[in-house]
Amino acid sequence: MKVNLLLPALLFLIFSSCANLEKKNYASLPDDQLKKVADSLAQEFIITDGHVDLPYRLKVKRFRLEREYLGIPLSTEEGDFDYERAKKGGLDAPFMSIYIPSSYQQKEDRGKALADSLITMIEGIVTAHPDKFALAKTPAEIQSNTAAGKISLPFGMENGAPIGDDLANVKYFFDRGIRYVTLTHGKNNQICDSSYDTTTLWSGLSPFGEKVVAEMNRIGMMVDISHVSDSTFYDVMKVTKAPVIASHSSCRYFTPGFHRNMSDDMIRELGKNGGVIQINFGASFLDSVARTNNDLRDSLETLLESKKLTSADPEAQPIIEQFGKQHKELFSDVERVADHIDHVVKLAGIDHVGIGSDYDGVGDSLPLGLKDVSTYPNLIAVLLKRGYSPADIEKICYKNVFRVWNKVIEVAEKG
Repeated sequence: MKVNLLLPALLFLIFSSCANLEKKNYASLPDDQLKKVADSLAQEFIITDGHVDLPYRLKVKRFRLEREYLGIPLSTEEGDFDYERAKKGGLDAPFMSIYIPSSYQQKEDRGKALADSLITMIEGIVTAHPDKFALAKTPAEIQSNTAAGKISLPFGMENGAPIGDDLANVKYFFDRGIRYVTLTHGKNNQICDSSYDTTTLWSGLSPFGEKVVAEMNRIGMMVDISHVSDSTFYDVMKVTKAPVIASHSSCRYFTPGFHRNMSDDMIRELGKNGGVIQINFGASFLDSVARTNNDLRDSLETLLESKKLTSADPEAQPIIEQFGKQHKELFSDVERVADHIDHVVKLAGIDHVGIGSDYDGVGDSLPLGLKDVSTYPNLIAVLLKRGYSPADIEKICYKNVFRVWNKVIEVAEKG
């Protein structure tokens, strides 16, 4: 729980009138009061997001680390993340995705230099703004940073390719601050098969990949099974001695045939493993209808072009919102994200779901009501309306991920 924060008077009155409110009482609140409660809970609870693609966005935008450029993550109308919007939304610990495109697997170092440069970039932002950001390598450090009013920036590496063929690189990246590795990305690599790759290289984990998982367990690094093939997932379940995460995946139940999402059986197995699936907000992850609307998306682009706007322009946002309301099949919405959470809870229980938005990684496809990091309270309000208690929501916001992370640390310490 965050400290040094006073709940608004409304929330105080609600809680004091009945210390143990029934879940149904939240659902009966008027929308304006529900929003205030949700805003308060977002500020009270730590919120961790399993996957934010800020580092690569900054890289491709060629933002340099000279001081005049370091204000960009503080307040900007570009992208989905900055300090001000994160504070407004109650976000405390977005995992910075050290994203390695599959094309880098063909390079001699398999993307290791890129990974190092992205880590160094985020370290530079923390150094430049020590009153606002802090690095974090454990849940305890996040709690300490949050108490000090800082946003923690833990690292997760998306694609294990930079590990190369040298197991020592697992510890190398751990020492650089990486606390989870997504085993692969869009293509099969030296570790395992990818959900996006139609070829079968290993039929799951490679022999080296089994060693990588064991080494991650040994040193206390979380294994991330987002992006992996089904066979890889089941191989990981056989090999790992610690619970795992899906840092930014959703439920295949709503997107039949989309193997990047997790099947019902996989979600059940993840629950038995003690792990957590963190729900991705991208339209293609939320709804099978949204995945097929390229023509509709093109028509929105044409509309914006006719007004000499791009989707990044502030003036475009009301147009995008209105277009989305008229064509909900394009964007999906916050209610659909809650549907995915409901589905995980039904299959595996409340202890096995979290948030992994993929902000700055899914372009313009974000759902209505969850367009950037200022909007987490909108999801909290929907969950309250559906009967989730504050204790349930606290688990979704951070406690489930912290439990897994701490267990991974414990397994490593016990050897």
